[in-house]
Amino acid sequence: MKRSVLTRYRVMAYVTGVLLVLLTLGVIAKLLDINGAADFTRVVGIAHGWLYVVYLVFAFDLGSKAKWPVGKQLWVLLAGTIPTAAFFVERKVSHELETKLADATPAVAKA
Repeated sequence: MKRSVLTRYRVMAYVTGVLLVLLTLGVIAKLLDINGAADFTRVVGIAHGWLYVVYLVFAFDLGSKAKWPVGKQLWVLLAGTIPTAAFFVERKVSHELETKLADATPAVAKA
């Protein structure tokens, strides 16, 4: 597996996570009837929706190349729908795969 597969997953995990937190705050603001919250929620919701699809593609690609079991793959895919979960799952996945990538790197390339 190439490091770029992990990198693009990580970027989309952060983007999806930030947008989901903003969307959650927007919904709360909308419930509190704060001026402009409805438009903010609509724009962020659309952005999160489209970028979540990209996140799904990248996460699925990463999971298939890392040969994850179905349960782990589903958890990573669903992490983009739970506020802040994407950050924690990304950190755990990145740490695990960085270790595997470092172990797979030949000694010549490490120097």
